[in-house]
Amino acid sequence: MQCANRFLPAMPRARAGAAVLAVAMLLLGQVVQPATALAAPPHPRHAHTLHVGPHGRFTSIQAAVSAARSGDWILIAPGDYHEHGAADAGVLITTPDLHLRGLDRNRVIVDGTRPGPARPARPACSPDPAAQDFGPIDSRGHPTGRNGIEVLKADGVTIENLTVCNFLGSANGDNGNQIWWNGGAGSGRIGLGSLTGQYLTATSTYFQDASSAMAQYGIFTSNERGPGLLAHTYASNMGDSSYYVGACGDCRVVLTDAHAQNSALGFSGTNAGGHLVIQDSEWDHNRAGIVPNSLNNDDAPPPQNGACPADPVASCTVIRANLVHDNNNPNTPESGIAGGAPVGAGIELSGSQNDTVTGNTVWHQGGWGIVINDYPDSETPPPVSHCQGGIASPGQCYFLAFGNRIEDNHLSDNGFFANPSNGDLADATIPPLAGEPSNCFAGNHDMEGPLTSDPSAIEQALGRCGKSDGGGDLIGAGLQLLCATGTEPQPCGGTYPQTTRVELLALPKDLPSMPDPARVRDSQ
Repeated sequence: MQCANRFLPAMPRARAGAAVLAVAMLLLGQVVQPATALAAPPHPRHAHTLHVGPHGRFTSIQAAVSAARSGDWILIAPGDYHEHGAADAGVLITTPDLHLRGLDRNRVIVDGTRPGPARPARPACSPDPAAQDFGPIDSRGHPTGRNGIEVLKADGVTIENLTVCNFLGSANGDNGNQIWWNGGAGSGRIGLGSLTGQYLTATSTYFQDASSAMAQYGIFTSNERGPGLLAHTYASNMGDSSYYVGACGDCRVVLTDAHAQNSALGFSGTNAGGHLVIQDSEWDHNRAGIVPNSLNNDDAPPPQNGACPADPVASCTVIRANLVHDNNNPNTPESGIAGGAPVGAGIELSGSQNDTVTGNTVWHQGGWGIVINDYPDSETPPPVSHCQGGIASPGQCYFLAFGNRIEDNHLSDNGFFANPSNGDLADATIPPLAGEPSNCFAGNHDMEGPLTSDPSAIEQALGRCGKSDGGGDLIGAGLQLLCATGTEPQPCGGTYPQTTRVELLALPKDLPSMPDPARVRDSQ
């Protein structure tokens, strides 16, 4: 999860359960039995419904989770729940096929702050510095941070219709995930199967400075094989990304009807490929919008490769039909450990391979509407990662971006920062190596005038997919991407917005709640 300078270009340095999962698989074009990793119980039983809240059996969510068995439903009444289910998690779920559901998305709040006095009551998700819980203290006297709701290596868990806020990471970037399906972070292995999240809100109202604790990720999945569905969700105010899918060569996740705002990145997907669909969602007022990426880090194994596992010449990682706009915000939280996100980039494929970007509407991006770049990763890799899919050299793992298809996107009002290479489309890559497909651009259009690009006339220069030549403006566009991260002292041939004061969006209060949340099914 800790990703140093991941965005630098190529320069030196429905309902839960079977029905929902079936919908996800239709979107992925597969027929997969949900929760196949789960062994059938010896005797079918009726699922129990456990109630949390003033009139329920349980007063804490974790108490209900600990008492539940596979197949049970936990219904949570409106309230502000200050949970401490584990040392570094508010609610820790290790039981498979568990269903956690709030009865009101906006009023069931899993709150990372400390509980306040009864009178006057402290507001939920308080921004007060004295209210924040920075987690356990390590042997050096440093707080280690906490996660909100964490599902640890438990298949078939659904989380629905609630809000999670103010779970803060440590100063060095550990923890700080609001909702996390964790299949084994840092292991380089897949340890989680099916998952579902619907009608979820993940945010934070607290930020001090870039070197201090902050909320890192909103809705997060890692080391999973799916099938997975994330639908009808909102995330904001994250120091790394509102949404994150990582460490899965064939993720089999559908992310749909999401809304990401005011984070360093709307979406980050480190080494996440295969069947992965990001669709019908809105990404705005982040530093950068949608950023799949390859890294030689603990989300092993790299690279980010969208090729279909059973048909490597086809692309199964698809970014389609999204609204991407106004991701020009230098005043989002941004984790120092994460490195600079390029302000003004709508969709960036960084060291990515074989992804398809199609049918998106991308507008009012000051830097680039859609940009592809190689990525030289110079971080010291952990033992689990060995520059797979990259070119290893002393002190660096160079990930080439190739085989990406940028097709039939609608663009307008991009590139108004007016630096070299800024515009609708850009390619900052070297020509692909022998046997590797080129990046290609076809059918894209500017809705208000001529398509702007670097290289110029990009569809004529790089339009035919499958060519063995090509390559983009490695030096020109690459330098500008570096400028946009803020890691290169300006002026560096371009001028980009600089952080003046981090501003957070208010806690949402009126997002759509799940229809009829009290109705549950028997999951025997």
